[in-house]
Amino acid sequence: MKNENHYINRSGWLRAAVLGANDGILSTTSIAIGVAAASVTREPVLLAAAAGLTAGALSMAAGEYVSVSSQADVETADLQREKTELENTPEAELEELAQIYVQRGLDDVLAKQVAVQLTSHNALEAHARDELGIDEITQANPFMAAFASAVSFIIGGILPLLTAVFAPIRQMVFYQYGFSIIFLALSGILAAKAGGSHTFKAVLRICIWGTFAMAASAAVGYLFGVRIP
Repeated sequence: MKNENHYINRSGWLRAAVLGANDGILSTTSIAIGVAAASVTREPVLLAAAAGLTAGALSMAAGEYVSVSSQADVETADLQREKTELENTPEAELEELAQIYVQRGLDDVLAKQVAVQLTSHNALEAHARDELGIDEITQANPFMAAFASAVSFIIGGILPLLTAVFAPIRQMVFYQYGFSIIFLALSGILAAKAGGSHTFKAVLRICIWGTFAMAASAAVGYLFGVRIP
């Protein structure tokens, strides 16, 4: 029997990791560019990049944890409600499950047979999957999502921080932009490979929006015209 590769089971942590890495690159680079555009020394750029990296990683972890936990709470409440309905009105729930299969293309008799067999095997699992759309594969873990977001943000944010350390201060804006585009392209390629999606579209999408974000940050630094000593 041939084993097929599926990527949906990676959706929870992959989304958090990709978002964290891209945000780490973009946020840290944008901060560094904005400060570099208004500064003639390296220290303010380094301080801004380091502060942005630290705050961003903690913010991403907290935000992802709260978001995924809220989703998990909703799913748990729905499952509890469904469990109660199965205990109180099993026949009505069986008919509801059969109608779901009818809507998906089965005839009435076969739909009822499928509903009966799945209910006898695990009624709550059948309703969770086919009525509520809740599946163990797609359920995200709050701690895993938070950890993936924080670590990936740090990995992404370290790259522009290193650029701020070694790039010439007079050309800092251009170095930050050039290297960040390379970093974002690599991030897009890795995300596309891990998720089994189209590489070119992933890279093009992140590079276009990354360019827009960094250009806006540079414009703020230049327009204010504050030269930090």
